[in-house]
Amino acid sequence: MIGLFIGYARVSTDEQDLTAQLDALTAFGVEPERIYVDKGLTGTNRARPGLREALAACRAGDTLVVTKLDRLARSVADAHDISKELTARGVKLNLGGSVHDPKDPVGKLLFTALAMVAEFEADLARMRTREGMKVAKAKGRLRGKRPKLNARQEAHLVALHHAGEHTSAELAELFGVARSTVYRAIERAASTRAAAVE
Repeated sequence: MIGLFIGYARVSTDEQDLTAQLDALTAFGVEPERIYVDKGLTGTNRARPGLREALAACRAGDTLVVTKLDRLARSVADAHDISKELTARGVKLNLGGSVHDPKDPVGKLLFTALAMVAEFEADLARMRTREGMKVAKAKGRLRGKRPKLNARQEAHLVALHHAGEHTSAELAELFGVARSTVYRAIERAASTRAAAVE
């Protein structure tokens, strides 16, 4: 019996598009209903629901197809673990049209080199992010999330609350914020008053 092709595609952010990977997987012979995806998850995170489902869908004789190794794993250890797991179960691994043969020394070398490049790229991306955050912090641009209400709006909200004419839900609707924001503003005002009394 000829095994099935199981496809896996991944993008690191929700804004990125999977179309190119999905088209490539279809071109490699994977049926659309046998393609599993992860969106907004990095390759360094092994706990990915789409990957888990793709691996679970593979049976002996099947082939797991990915467009590139870095879609499957972003570390040498993970790439080797996944490859060993598939080999032990009699599942082939197709990387962008080439079937990986774990018994072929050249294939093993190439696979390890590709995994090292994927891990190196992930490390570089993390380093650039850390450096960017450090620069932004030094320039005073990294201050966390902007508050939903400015100080004047928050004072107005608290004053309306104390007047007792509006419910929390009405205040939330009036100021265009969530009820939790209303509660936090009221709590902050109470804390400030308590500190002033002390």
